[in-house]
Amino acid sequence: MSQSSSVSTKKSPPRIGIIGGGVAGSTIALHLSAQPLDVTLLEQGPSLVNGPPICHLHAGGNLYREIDQQQCLTLLRQSIDTLKLYKHSADYRPTVIAIPQRDPGEVKHLLPRLQLLRDEYHRLVVQNTENKVLGEPEDYYTLIERDELEALVTKPLPAQPHTLQDWLIPVAKTLDFNQIKFPLIIVQEYGLSVFRLAATATIALEAQPNCHIATQSQVKNIQRIDGQWQLTVEQQGVTSHPQFDYIINACGYQSGTIDDYIAQPVERLVEFKAAYVTQWSQCQGQWPEVIFYGERGTPNGMAQLTPYPGGYFQIHGMTQDITLFEQGLVKNSKHSAQPQLAPRFINKLTKQWPPQLIKERSQNAIDFMAHFIPSFATADIGGKPLFGAQQIPGQDPSLRAAGVFFNQKNYARCEIVKASSAIDAAHAIIDDLTKLSFLDDHLIPAISPLTSPITDKNITTIGIALAKERGYPAALANRNIKK
Repeated sequence: MSQSSSVSTKKSPPRIGIIGGGVAGSTIALHLSAQPLDVTLLEQGPSLVNGPPICHLHAGGNLYREIDQQQCLTLLRQSIDTLKLYKHSADYRPTVIAIPQRDPGEVKHLLPRLQLLRDEYHRLVVQNTENKVLGEPEDYYTLIERDELEALVTKPLPAQPHTLQDWLIPVAKTLDFNQIKFPLIIVQEYGLSVFRLAATATIALEAQPNCHIATQSQVKNIQRIDGQWQLTVEQQGVTSHPQFDYIINACGYQSGTIDDYIAQPVERLVEFKAAYVTQWSQCQGQWPEVIFYGERGTPNGMAQLTPYPGGYFQIHGMTQDITLFEQGLVKNSKHSAQPQLAPRFINKLTKQWPPQLIKERSQNAIDFMAHFIPSFATADIGGKPLFGAQQIPGQDPSLRAAGVFFNQKNYARCEIVKASSAIDAAHAIIDDLTKLSFLDDHLIPAISPLTSPITDKNITTIGIALAKERGYPAALANRNIKK
């Protein structure tokens, strides 16, 4: 009896190409590599998650008075998911929000939205107890009157804050009470370290056998050939032509270049922004984040003080001579999907900042914060600015909650404004892959991509290495409070 050989008919997994290894592309890669897919992540830089400054978990969008309630609710839910996925990237300290005397706003106008967010957080916790990552729902926000803050001025600084009052003691000792309106608001929006997030994504993706990371890889062209996408990729002087069944445009501010390659017209904005690294030697105690509201783009724009260990603080000042730049917000033309930033911004993105400009804008940031915290005037420049260009889909510069768009078959364009939107984008892409039969919805495993290699220690080690590699203080990869 003869024995016949059998030929395997097992199909190769669908090949998915993700262009851009920022927070969007890396988060999508984490989710897709948990599926039966062959995933390639292409990043033109030397490491993952290196884009606009990320420092804050917008769990409710309380930094933005101008956005609508639906965006706030979306940011709350997305931030909860982000905290569950990237828990080692968060610094678990609250955010204090103050309305300056010079600002026309009143605290009472903010209360309906805060109550709505508290109720929604409660609903999400009842729905799933794993969503309780922002503390108890009833503590989502707290109001602090002037007499309560004054009572903290003489209190000793705690070695480790445990209560909201503990967090407020260093603020009470240094804040110019006459510059703000009361009550203050404390919300459970935490810090988020871009370096720790980058380390988390790198460790997790390197542990996924079906995810291939190609850094220093720039896409030069895209063609549609025999139902597949063929990319022209240049990596350290070597050109290749990989083919994919499905591609994802996660290129951040350069998303329009990919749209142009595939003749996909779209409207978008790009904005160049910067935050400034300072070190305050007189700093005492562990600080919360502190926000002073203001009208964006005016000399009295919002001021944001983000704390790190070792007396380091990151500052945003939403004025034209600090975080924002004249002609820094541009829209695309009818001839291209890619907005064109002026050469001086491209030079900052691809080369380096003029030292004098770093000095001037950092000092502007210090002076801006000293209006509210007079002793902060003694702070020094702590390093080069954190900076980047941020894409905003459409023509609304106030948009903060955005996601993913499917304008061509087997093509997804992910355009997020805040890091917390990346998980929703990943879920939407998985749904699209299922509709297109690249995935069988009966075979999709539970998404839990962060497994054994993820520890606080190795994230800190790699995060510090990334910070130093990018020219920033190691403190920005550390955190004061962990969970």
